[in-house]
Amino acid sequence: MESRGGPPGPYRATKLWNEVTTSFRAGMPLRKHRQHFKKYGNCFTAGEAVDWLYDLLRNNSNFGPEVTRQQTIQLLRKFLKNHVIEDIKGRWGSENLDDNNQLFRFPATSPLKSLPRRHPELRKGSIDSFSKDKENVFKLRNLTRRTPKKHGLHFSQETTEKINHEIKEDQENLGDYREISQEDVEEVWRYVILIYLQTILCVPSLEELINPNQVIPQYVMYNMANTSKRGVVILQDRSEDLPHWVLSAMKCLANWPRSNDACHPAYVGFERDVFRTVADYFLHLPEPLLTYEYYELFVNILGLLQPHLERVAVSALQLCCLLLPPPNRRKLQLLMRMMARMSGNVDLPRLHDAMGTRALMIHTFSRCVLCCAEEVDLDELLAARLVSFLMDHQQEILQVPSYLQAAVDKQLDCLQKGQITGPGDGLLAPLPTFSYCKQISTQEFDEQKVSTSQAAIAELLESLMKNKSLPLKEKRKKLKQFQKEYPLIYQKRFPTTESEAALFGDKPTIKQPMLILRKPKFRSLRY
Repeated sequence: MESRGGPPGPYRATKLWNEVTTSFRAGMPLRKHRQHFKKYGNCFTAGEAVDWLYDLLRNNSNFGPEVTRQQTIQLLRKFLKNHVIEDIKGRWGSENLDDNNQLFRFPATSPLKSLPRRHPELRKGSIDSFSKDKENVFKLRNLTRRTPKKHGLHFSQETTEKINHEIKEDQENLGDYREISQEDVEEVWRYVILIYLQTILCVPSLEELINPNQVIPQYVMYNMANTSKRGVVILQDRSEDLPHWVLSAMKCLANWPRSNDACHPAYVGFERDVFRTVADYFLHLPEPLLTYEYYELFVNILGLLQPHLERVAVSALQLCCLLLPPPNRRKLQLLMRMMARMSGNVDLPRLHDAMGTRALMIHTFSRCVLCCAEEVDLDELLAARLVSFLMDHQQEILQVPSYLQAAVDKQLDCLQKGQITGPGDGLLAPLPTFSYCKQISTQEFDEQKVSTSQAAIAELLESLMKNKSLPLKEKRKKLKQFQKEYPLIYQKRFPTTESEAALFGDKPTIKQPMLILRKPKFRSLRY
């Protein structure tokens, strides 16, 4: 299976399931095995399947190197449950599979899942209608309108008065120009963010990814306008915010050990108890932070999570996160900041005996961030991939894009001056442009991957040589170990014994040939 994601489209999780099962069925080596004095052909052990599938997932861009061996075992259990595999007696339907020598085989039936048909009503309000018939110009007021939940999302009185004052002032100065209503402002916001998202994803239409009615302009406007100096959403209704004890626990972990002052209990395992407190809160939320309705949208962006499309993925996620209800966006911001700080904190004690801090963060909170309302077999792997990317780029993704406000202002100005007849009558602000890297073949990709790895290893050798704090004896030992593991790179750096000796100021290990003296011939004493 190639390590490149496909284009965005509906039911991406189902397509990825079919892709993984097809690759597993086609590539998993089969051979004879003996068990209980019997021979079985064309089968494999559970341990062999874990090894092969683990390598496949880690080299696929849709999942990446963050995949753990335990997650691979979980996926194989789902394979057994869905009859992708069966044991040698033909049994399936359970999840009785471990990393051992139990024998399994492929059934004769196809493991592929059929793609469900999309409901015709979801095809209404297609983004294609933005630039087509002017009689049906994206009139969102005629669509079924969603009312945002009343959870502290109403604008503050100061902000509302400021907006109304600016609109009234503009109307007085412009005379007979068109009057802009609050409904017009909301429609422009919805139109602009969808157009930008469609352009960034480089798709002809968004109708299969998101229904325009799912975009609530009030959420976007609130997330843009009500932020702290650090860009975190500020809620007017404190009842929708994180509880005080959860915020305190998150600050304690994010700022460890500075926040671990005398007021905190100083007992062994205190940091693990604090982490468990935070985890318990997020694990018991009624729905994931990215919400169930945006699951398809975020899963499709996973196929942009590749090195040459990283900037595109960041920009797309930046817009998608603006669609979230403000309480969800605030919780996501604070959670990602805490996870990023904890993962990079070398002073933080181990929170798990078997997992590192980063792996533990992803394993614990991935399903709290992304999850489908209905059970999806690749949920855990897809969520882990997305959360890993969000954590690494949280500062860029969760900041407010300035170009969006400028585009909305431009569109409203043109609407007010009569240059356009409706909020969705063509976008006059410049669209974002992205430069895509040239696509290369699989062979070229593998060659570049090898060369990049060798360069990193050579850099490691240089840093080892320049390390003055390392004792000479220890440095010799490590260099000898390096020579054993990477002989070609070592030979390239030290082509002769003289170059190796110069590092330590020693004489060459191989002595120069000395002057060969002619041995005298001894004659026999016998005559």
